[in-house]
Amino acid sequence: MGGTGDGTAVTARDFGLEGPRGWAFRGVRVDAGPGALIAIEGPSGSGRTCLLLALTGRMKATEGTATVGGARLPKRLAAVRRVSALANVTGVTDLDPALTVGEHLRERALLQRRFGGSVRGLLRPRAERVTEARLRVDTALAAAGLDPETLPKGARTAVRDLERLEALRLSIALALIGRPLLLGLDDADLKLSAAERADVWALLTSLTEAGTTVVAVCSEAPEGAIAVTARPIPDTDTDTDTGAGVATGTGMASGTESGAATDTKAAAEADAKTDTKTDTNTDDEAKEAADALAETGRA
Repeated sequence: MGGTGDGTAVTARDFGLEGPRGWAFRGVRVDAGPGALIAIEGPSGSGRTCLLLALTGRMKATEGTATVGGARLPKRLAAVRRVSALANVTGVTDLDPALTVGEHLRERALLQRRFGGSVRGLLRPRAERVTEARLRVDTALAAAGLDPETLPKGARTAVRDLERLEALRLSIALALIGRPLLLGLDDADLKLSAAERADVWALLTSLTEAGTTVVAVCSEAPEGAIAVTARPIPDTDTDTDTGAGVATGTGMASGTESGAATDTKAAAEADAKTDTKTDTNTDDEAKEAADALAETGRA
């Protein structure tokens, strides 16, 4: 699935991230066109999530380069974040189990209106803004294959009452509200039956066919996807690069079980640190975000 849509191309050359406890991933090489499905496969703890966060501008690589939508990493992190969105990343995009599906959707639409649109858009009549928000939500739900009317209590169904696949679809829908060129999805096949995994890959394929480039973390890449294999690096003092040298259109990553930030808490902290270093208006943005969240009752 090389991709010919309106998404963004993703390339990487000898891409790596080293932290205080060793390499999270190293020697990654990817060459994927717009609208491609990129599957980062491997066991838990092999650096999969760190690589996902690095390719979407949420973590700063320490070796090599990558290009996403013309923006070169690791320097232009903010530019990559503007065209990408994350779904189902524990510690980063967690759903609140106490909130309903409808509340999550309204909150994301509000945040998108406040921070994802133009100043001119904010000045439009309220009726137009409401219509635009509803259209974004409906389009995202349709693309994610989630119909709230089929849930036990409709849009009033609490997240804690959702099945695993339903929660995954909701997380994807929330990410799609921002109409990203690149969607990053973690644990795409975790705790799913074979039939459910097939449904997820069919969903992600449909997104790529509609033009969105998708990077998905999984235990095993589906047939036809551009596979990037994450595997543990032996804990040695040598500088051997075990993840280099792969063909165009494929990728290989390697990482350590105790890598730089493989647990999600560390990943989230790294995301926050990266934002602080790359954005000069971080404090102002955080205050605005808090104000927006206050409007939703989640401040």
